[in-house]
Amino acid sequence: MLQRIQTVYLLIVAIVSGGLIFAFNLWITTNKVMVFAKDELVVLGLFLASALLAVISIFNFKNRKSQFMLGRLNQILNLILLGFFVYRILNASGEANDVSEKGVAIFFPIISIVFLILSNRAIKKDEDLVKSVDRLR
Repeated sequence: MLQRIQTVYLLIVAIVSGGLIFAFNLWITTNKVMVFAKDELVVLGLFLASALLAVISIFNFKNRKSQFMLGRLNQILNLILLGFFVYRILNASGEANDVSEKGVAIFFPIISIVFLILSNRAIKKDEDLVKSVDRLR
């Protein structure tokens, strides 16, 4: 299970989505208050759902098709999260929504999407390898 590269990629996604969101802020308000993911329930729920999907996908290593589909679902979830952040940033023209500075955690969905794409490529490569071996039998 851990010897496969997609497991490492999915573990990175789980760490970024489930652990680092508590260490880095999303944005800083005009009142100089740091807003973390735990302060926004929707954002926290989406990040934790992404981490949970990555962990489920790690332990679903015997069923590559299901693992691939969970990766796609996780990509869609991270795209929704990224869309929420873009909407929040673009809606803050003139700092109407109290978003003064953007934090590092806004870029976590991008990092997760990149590693999910890499893991899905590795899963697809494994599936193609198994299919080619089956043809030889």
